[in-house]
Amino acid sequence: MIFWQHILSKLQDNQKVYVLTVIENFGSSPGRKGFKMLVAQDGFIFGSVGGGVMELSLVEEAQQLLLEENSRIFIKKQIHKGHIKNGSGMICSGEQTVAFHCLNFSDIFEIKNILSCLQSGRKGTLSLNSESILFSDKRIAHQFDHQIISSEDWYFEEHIGFRETLYIVGGGHVGVAVSQLFAQLGFYVIVIDNRKNLNTFDNNNFAHQKKVIDYNDIQDHIDQGKNNYVAIMTNKYTEDKLVVSRLIKNNYKFIGVLGSKAKLKTMWKALLNEGITREELNAIKAPIGLSIKSETPEEIAVSIAAQIIQVKNLNRK
Repeated sequence: MIFWQHILSKLQDNQKVYVLTVIENFGSSPGRKGFKMLVAQDGFIFGSVGGGVMELSLVEEAQQLLLEENSRIFIKKQIHKGHIKNGSGMICSGEQTVAFHCLNFSDIFEIKNILSCLQSGRKGTLSLNSESILFSDKRIAHQFDHQIISSEDWYFEEHIGFRETLYIVGGGHVGVAVSQLFAQLGFYVIVIDNRKNLNTFDNNNFAHQKKVIDYNDIQDHIDQGKNNYVAIMTNKYTEDKLVVSRLIKNNYKFIGVLGSKAKLKTMWKALLNEGITREELNAIKAPIGLSIKSETPEEIAVSIAAQIIQVKNLNRK
């Protein structure tokens, strides 16, 4: 979000800004699809399209273009194999194509729409082509879609908004640490608790949404779907068990429960006696998080993040 906030600030200051976007990459290219950088008239630079001498050269080119009265839109291929035609000067192999788009005061509306989408948790699509940069409520199946037929005939589309949502059930100290880390990782974070006037819950400024509910109705507050993840960490064994029993038959990408192996063993035995199947219980990550001997809330958050990222990126297209 901060990338687009910087752009809006520069445009509102009546500056022109070049946005550089990697729209295609192959091999071990340092710039990956979707990498972005902004270059403003006042010399401000933010983001990256891969770094190194290649990036320096592209930035210098954008700075020169900003001095022109009619700055143009174009794409530029960078081949990372030394000093050859279209060579970037880098020797890491691979190649990437970078789109140059010049924005000015007239583009403020589009940038505000992107920011509104991100701030509200909505989803949309950023569309780039040889004529414009546009944002719409259109949905695309994957994170990116693109085609390059020629230097004049190409397009690039990118999903904008939070693809993944993490529901944290339990607003204690660990919930705060998990909220902070997952917000940084680009997840839409919703924290749910059943306690009013809970200090850690009320002071959690990292979550995008916070809800105080009755855990008996927890299933009504967590959307099902392949982009939704659930981390259960209430302050009581009985409430963990209640939440698990309400959610276990629903369809989520991930469900995990925080707790000791001894507590979870007791909970699993009770749930089996209540008719939950072993197969259903085996689908839950418990204890949640990779085993890295984490102790502090921040360390536990790292272990949970590592496990969820591993699940998220498995067989990702």
